[in-house]
Amino acid sequence: MTPSSPSLLHRLKSTGLVTQIIIGLIAGIALALLAPDVAKSTAFIGKVFVSALKAVAPILVFVLVMASIANHKHGQETHIRPILFLYLLGTFAAAVVAVVASMMFPSSLVLSTQDVAVTAPGGIGEVLQSLLLSVVDNPVSALMNANFIGILAWAIGMGVAIRHAGDTTREVLGDLSNGVTLIVRMVIRFAPLGIFGLVASTLATSGFGALIGYAHLLAVLLGCMLFVALVMNPLIVFWKLRRNPYPLVLMCLRESGITAFFTRSSAANIPVNLELSKRLGLHEDTYSVSIPLGATINMAGAAITITVLTLAAVHTLGIAVDIPTAILLSLVAAICACGASGVAGGSLLLIPLACSLFGIPSEIAMQVVAVGFIIGVLQDSAETALNSSTDVLFTAAACLGEEEKAQRTA
Repeated sequence: MTPSSPSLLHRLKSTGLVTQIIIGLIAGIALALLAPDVAKSTAFIGKVFVSALKAVAPILVFVLVMASIANHKHGQETHIRPILFLYLLGTFAAAVVAVVASMMFPSSLVLSTQDVAVTAPGGIGEVLQSLLLSVVDNPVSALMNANFIGILAWAIGMGVAIRHAGDTTREVLGDLSNGVTLIVRMVIRFAPLGIFGLVASTLATSGFGALIGYAHLLAVLLGCMLFVALVMNPLIVFWKLRRNPYPLVLMCLRESGITAFFTRSSAANIPVNLELSKRLGLHEDTYSVSIPLGATINMAGAAITITVLTLAAVHTLGIAVDIPTAILLSLVAAICACGASGVAGGSLLLIPLACSLFGIPSEIAMQVVAVGFIIGVLQDSAETALNSSTDVLFTAAACLGEEEKAQRTA
């Protein structure tokens, strides 16, 4: 007797998440085209997915940031500092590029603001006052009300305190972080269904003009990432090395960026970056630390995603943004990006933190996160390619720069 062919459900389970998201996206568009009335009823599926994201995001930020700080190793070599500086400079510069691009080419989204009160801040003074009050919020209240500024403050404070605890306590915290990450991955596995419901109901209700908004948003995101990869990063490397940076830039994009584009994981691309660093002749004691560190905190692509999507929500809601507030957003986006989760779409879950600067409530911010998942097939791949290739690029630039400096002074 011939074995039966795999069922459709089994085939879907065996396909990758990216393929499933594409299937959900196409199915949602097709349903909105063929049966608009039925498509409107799928809004509940999208609401469930958005609610699940709202549930996991606060505890994710709290546990991951706290565990990352608590388990940080003491006594790192001092030659890591130039690389760390380039990581932070590159991430902040990417956020600034995203702010400028978002103001030049503003994006509008289709968001549901019914029964949601939006209070726009009056300027940088009110933003800073709100920021300070959020920082000193009760930690339980911050978790319950998704006050991400307060969550981040308490996570940093607890992480610093637990660094002085015993090894067992820090190991337990690390295990808790792994457990929360597993739950987040489970929620994201339902992204294809959530995207199907969101796309179908949105297009059936608002028309296919919403797709144009998504295409414009994706163009701004990818344009910012290309500009950072081909203009901003080479400028930083030129400042460090004082020579043509493009041979090194293009090598890192080719050898590391292409692989990261398809793996969509900076952590999974660490072995590729280590091997490339070895072939570049870099010092092993340096790149063996800087490459894993870069996979955690060097997040230019994440800073772009957070900034562009946040400002898209701000523009949609008609909130005015002055220059000081834009600079503050760049700083917050850079800090958020450094704490982005290692799971696919992890940067999207930090958007509510940036949105809170403008008084945008969690209910609307999570709709923006859901939009991010819709365009995430390309956005997350491009983001990871930029992040991971820049790890090697800045490590090489700092190492070669320090070597040339030592030769000049010798």
